[in-house]
Amino acid sequence: MPDQSLLDDLRLAHVLADQADAITTARFKASDLRVSAKPDLTPVTDADMAVEDALRSMLSRTRPRDAVHGEERADSGWGPRRWVIDPIDGTKNFVRGVPVWATLIGLMVGDEVVAGVVSAPALSRRWWAAKGGGAYTGRSLLQGVGCRTSAVEAVEDASLSYSSIGGWVDSGRGQQFVDLMRDCWRTRAYGDFWSYMLLAEGAVDLAAEPELALHDMAAVSIIVTEAGGRFTNLDGRPGPHGPGAVATNGMLHEEVLRRLAADQA
Repeated sequence: MPDQSLLDDLRLAHVLADQADAITTARFKASDLRVSAKPDLTPVTDADMAVEDALRSMLSRTRPRDAVHGEERADSGWGPRRWVIDPIDGTKNFVRGVPVWATLIGLMVGDEVVAGVVSAPALSRRWWAAKGGGAYTGRSLLQGVGCRTSAVEAVEDASLSYSSIGGWVDSGRGQQFVDLMRDCWRTRAYGDFWSYMLLAEGAVDLAAEPELALHDMAAVSIIVTEAGGRFTNLDGRPGPHGPGAVATNGMLHEEVLRRLAADQA
């Protein structure tokens, strides 16, 4: 079981998620939503900025000694404890009125993620985990049920979730990924955070993306691993450190890594 201090951090992450949900739900499908393009040409909304600013402000009061890494603002603070925030994962969905988006909140100590919350208010769902405490889903901390990955042992029986094929082509592993897709029992582009949460629940068996940032992976990685799965980069290194991500129920992991290896082209 997690120690009391980590449980306190997890409770705080839920409070942060509550604040994020209040902001994002108020701005979802708002007629005056402001959207601009970042230097990498990906969209950012006034809701993204408002959420990150609000969470940073709360953390500065409640955890003033902790560092913060977010998607939209410069890193702040120093020391071994670091909160990792993606204010809206799935901004393109958010902009278009698709309800599949979430706020991701992770806590790292050194290079290890020790707690994570993923909150998707438009889906009325939340997922969370703390190191050694298992993974849960529900609408609140007091209304959670345990998550467990599937027991599927063969790729030909597996359901694969992904975000897009274009990224795999750009990464030079497009053929490997297409071959993997063809061999799987079922493929669907649930995308973004949802691929990994469905994996944690056992609804899909593997998920992979070629390019992700730390803020995309920190919170989801601990939920997958605490649910019994594995989460590594494309080279098999555990954790949310890239390049890319491969998440499976554990039993499929080595085969998926082998199939996606760059030298298989």
